[in-house]
Amino acid sequence: MNTHSIHFSLAILSAGFWVPAGIWLMLNRHALTVLASVPVEDDRPFPTVSIVIPARNEERDLEQALESVLALDYPDLEIIVVNDRSTDRTGAILEKMAVQDPRLTVVTIDSLPTGWIGKPYALHMGAQRARGDFILFTDADIVFHPFAVRKAVAHVQANQFDHVTLIPEGAMTGVFLRTLSATFGIFMFLIFKPWKARNPRSGCYMGVGAFNLIRTSAYRAMGGHQPVALRPDDDLKFGKLVKDHGYRQDVLNGKGMVEVEWYRSVGELIDGLMKNMFAGMEYRVSLVMGATFAALLMHIWPWVGVWVADGWPQAWYAVTVVMMVGSFGVAMAPFGVKFRQGLLLPLTIGLLVYIQCRATALALWRGGIVWRGTFYELRQLKKG
Repeated sequence: MNTHSIHFSLAILSAGFWVPAGIWLMLNRHALTVLASVPVEDDRPFPTVSIVIPARNEERDLEQALESVLALDYPDLEIIVVNDRSTDRTGAILEKMAVQDPRLTVVTIDSLPTGWIGKPYALHMGAQRARGDFILFTDADIVFHPFAVRKAVAHVQANQFDHVTLIPEGAMTGVFLRTLSATFGIFMFLIFKPWKARNPRSGCYMGVGAFNLIRTSAYRAMGGHQPVALRPDDDLKFGKLVKDHGYRQDVLNGKGMVEVEWYRSVGELIDGLMKNMFAGMEYRVSLVMGATFAALLMHIWPWVGVWVADGWPQAWYAVTVVMMVGSFGVAMAPFGVKFRQGLLLPLTIGLLVYIQCRATALALWRGGIVWRGTFYELRQLKKG
């Protein structure tokens, strides 16, 4: 097979993926309900809500995040923060804020039992104290609009959902970091199809650590966080657990209502994603290799092919690139992404591939992963 034929095959393969995928993404760009648009009936009684927040060495963002939680406009709210073995000023900040507001309860964890990862255990322990009809699991760096919980509960009541999660608004600085976050998001869309999660007949699911609101009775019946005790990607697998138990779920667009900075630098982002990239592949090297090959072939190589090929292969490579950039811009526009950011896709996709390969290699070499200063053995994680 000559070079032209190889280029033609590769170009058709990549276009064969991105043309239908791009059209599909663009058609579903507004498929997620926007939380900010949810109406609230003030005369309708609201159930009690317990907010559970795990915090491990969160002194940088904790105070601002908790201030936004305490400022929530909701009639019956309980706030439980779990200080998970923190070694910085997290404990002192929590003590000060608990004195200022009696709604804030602080639970302190000094040691981690066998068979648990830190964050799922902190969430599990916090939930044991919860008395609300609903539990909202969130993170210690999330900033809420005052009406965020009121609107989310109103959406649950109006549609009889058991679990609602949402995609928060990113507040990261710099075009590259924002594009990297959006690139991660577009692949999550392609893989998980979150707008289908509300369909009880669909196997699609979603769970986002920034906002997992669940009916307490459903949470207890599922066994709490015990089934995801060894999952670094506990939030995502929590969403799967909800669907597997037959409960009703929905995914919202949290733009303007729930905000997270996520990471402040590329280095922070790499370190943060290292913990769950291999877990997302179920610790299977074959899946990592397949995903890496597919990413290089269909998502990165077309950008090169446009310059090195000619004739029909070059045209099909160009079609692929246009569909990639166009669908990225259209599908992510509801989350504040600009079209021009799509020009950074070969760099952002390449970085995600690097993180995936590095996470896999280090996990195999070390025999486990390091997350928030704690080492977890790979053989133990695989049991989860």
